[in-house]
Amino acid sequence: MAVPVLTHDQRVAASAKAVHIRTKRAEVKRQLKDSVISWRELLAVADVDDIVAGMKVVSALESLPGIGRIKAAAIMEKCGVATSRRLRGLGPHQVAALCSVLDSRVR
Repeated sequence: MAVPVLTHDQRVAASAKAVHIRTKRAEVKRQLKDSVISWRELLAVADVDDIVAGMKVVSALESLPGIGRIKAAAIMEKCGVATSRRLRGLGPHQVAALCSVLDSRVR
């Protein structure tokens, strides 16, 4: 399949859209890091916001305080979530497992 040829205006619009998406996801990560929103609140937002729903689960986990790459990978493995999974792709059992693990870390 050939790559479509875009006009200048289409490239500018695509670039602006990409910047908007990256900015919104960065803000959500910042809110997670600063404990402004919780994991459960993030999942609720992902249900109604396509931009947030497109975030990778591992990226969201790494944004939580006290969780880095190693812990995020361990949590993902423990809960049976693929590293490529996005928030919108989580099944109910995966959501429950992630919430359980993260709730136990808070206590």
